[in-house]
This record gives sequence, C-alpha cells and structure tokens, in this order.
Amino acid sequence: MPGLRREEVAQLASISTDYYTRVEQGRMRASVTVLEAVARALRLDEDERGYLFDLARAAGPARRAPRRRRDVEVPPSVQWMLDSMTKSSAFVRNGRMDVIAHNALFRALHAPMFDSDTVDRRGRPNIARYIFLDPGSADFFVDWEAAAVTTVALMRAEAGREPRDRALRELIGELSTLSAQFRIQWAAHHVRIRHHGIKRLQHPDVGRLELVYRSMDLPLSDRAVYDLTVYTAEPGTSSEDRFKLLASWAATQPSATEPT
Repeated sequence: MPGLRREEVAQLASISTDYYTRVEQGRMRASVTVLEAVARALRLDEDERGYLFDLARAAGPARRAPRRRRDVEVPPSVQWMLDSMTKSSAFVRNGRMDVIAHNALFRALHAPMFDSDTVDRRGRPNIARYIFLDPGSADFFVDWEAAAVTTVALMRAEAGREPRDRALRELIGELSTLSAQFRIQWAAHHVRIRHHGIKRLQHPDVGRLELVYRSMDLPLSDRAVYDLTVYTAEPGTSSEDRFKLLASWAATQPSATEPT
C-alpha cells in the first residue's frame, strides 16, 4: 500500500517495527508466516507476492560469486510445436528477455526487431535491448511505454528469482548505462506482470495490427522455466486480414528454426 510507514506495515502484519525493519533490510530471514502477513498487510497481488518470496529466499549472504547461468536447450519437440502454429505468432523467451525459439510468423511480425542492430552475433533478439536501445522500437510498438513497463517488470521478477545470474546483472547494467528510460523504469520497482492482453504494433509492411496475446510457463527442466507467448488476431477484424497476409508471406520464407 503506497504511503505506509514501516511501523504501520508492522502493525498491520502483527509484528514489531524492529523485526519488520530487520527483515526489510535483509538482516533477518523471515518465516513463511511472517511473509504471508506482510503480503496481506501490503495487499500484494500474485506477482508482487511471488516477488516478495523470491527476495526473501535471496536475502542471505552470497556464498559465491555471481554465476553465468547456462540456458537449457529447447527440445526439438518445442520447435515442432511452434512451427505447427501457422496462424499464430509464437515464441519462447528466457528470463533475460532473449528470444530463444520462434515460429515463422513471429519472425515476420517482429521483422524490425530481427533487423535491428541490437541482435546478438547469432542473430538472436533481446526484447529489452530492442525496446530501450533501438529508437525504431517507438514506431513499432504503438503502446511503447506499456511495453517498456512490462519488460522491466519481467526483468525485475527474474532478478528476484535469480539474484546471482551474472548475465542478467550485466544486461541490467548495460541498459542502465545506455538508456535513461530504462533507468526511470527500473527505479519505479514495477513487479506487476500481465500474462494476457492486447498488443498494438505498427508493422512496416502490413500496417497497424491489434493482436491478443497470452503468456504461459514452459518448464523445460527442474532448473529452467521459460515463457511461451502466443499472438492471435480477433476473427472478423481488419487486423485478422493483415495478419493472414503476413502469415501467407511468412509461409514462403525459410524455416524459422535456429540452433539453440
């Protein structure tokens, strides 16, 4: 709840102010019961509650240097699944916002991102780099600010889950150094995440598109849970007509499969 002082939060959670202060500053590991009480006192939603528990798990002193977490390879069956979605744009990303697998329609839909100078040496886009380091992203994303807020919220949630992921820290440092807009969004501490909604894009070839998207967890191992996102167009709309045109063009292009 915005504007609450520490003593007010502590009172609502039925704990002492001194205890709450030590928990807040990371000087004491809180029990599940206390964390639940704080979450109720602050009226946290599901995403914010998850972030609180992730921070609590990471609150202990680091026993080793930050590690560069290796991504789990995407199984061929996942790529087959993506390729079978010929009428939807679908992709898989990791917590650092790297696009690690996608289908042909996603490649065609996000052509400006794939053609951006922000892609890595393998041609793999990073959504955060594109949004904050490529000026053209403001033309591609009609609701650019909403896309920026969502992207940073996802990265902050990942930082809570994986506080010792060195590659993620390096990415946050890079964007903080190069983008004033990223610094503003990161300082806002947004953790609320939307798993479905409307995405409005201005495609250079087919024009304005309004698409429905839904994201879901894609567990690949005990250590890796990626995100699968699917975009579709509402039937009977002009966006559906433009999306079909883009799908027809994408079907004539080489396979979107990349080495993982």
